[in-house]
Amino acid sequence: MKMVAAAKLRRAQAAVIAARPYSRKISELMKHLAANADLSEHPLVKERDLKRAAIVVVTADRGFCGAFNSNIIKSTNDLIATRYQNLSGGVKLFAVGRKGYDFFSRRKYEVIGNYSGVYHDLQFHIAKDIASEIIKGYLSRDYDRVEIVYNEFKNIIQQRLLIEQFLPIPRETLSAEGLSHHLQEYIYEPDSSSILESLIPRHLEYQIWRVLLESNAASEGARMAAMDNASENAGELIATLTLQYNKARQASITKELLEVVSGAEALTAAG
Repeated sequence: MKMVAAAKLRRAQAAVIAARPYSRKISELMKHLAANADLSEHPLVKERDLKRAAIVVVTADRGFCGAFNSNIIKSTNDLIATRYQNLSGGVKLFAVGRKGYDFFSRRKYEVIGNYSGVYHDLQFHIAKDIASEIIKGYLSRDYDRVEIVYNEFKNIIQQRLLIEQFLPIPRETLSAEGLSHHLQEYIYEPDSSSILESLIPRHLEYQIWRVLLESNAASEGARMAAMDNASENAGELIATLTLQYNKARQASITKELLEVVSGAEALTAAG
């Protein structure tokens, strides 16, 4: 399992690394466009009174990856218990990954989206479908805020658990603060507002895609590390049991030798 996880990790890591530059560029472009547009009334940006919330729980489809899934589930439970405990409309869940769906669907939680098995053949259209479903519910006012709980891939042995606001789009995502002052000014056709209007849904779709890639790579890294630890623990257990067996065998042989010597001495004394 460690070897299989290592092979999958290499592909997943390459996909994450390839996706990050595009993610950074689309965010930079959105900030550049938003600097000259008024988005305060945009339905995907405007803050609402919080009555209902939705959480996208991104777990793996399989286990054998240490605390990868349990940490996500625990953080989601804590988030609901602390931040959204008193909401009049309650909390709805989108479960990406079988482990999260299995846990929450068997309890009192309202799971309105099940995306199990998506990592078997991870394609962009999957992220697009998930984002479209979330946006549709948000625009229909089924919930007033959407947050994503997932593991970000750092390296083979380290993942970082993140809770990010997905909708409404955070103001800092559209803030021009921190952008280079030397950015070139472009002439947009038809105009910057129209381009920004079409870019916002694409940005949200790509954020889901990035989260899926990060989680997939992080789960394979966690599985590889867990299998490596399991192999080491098994080796230590075998060494401990072998030592105990040898001690018991040596004690048994010593006992038999003492019995033979004692019997021979007894026969000699009797003769």
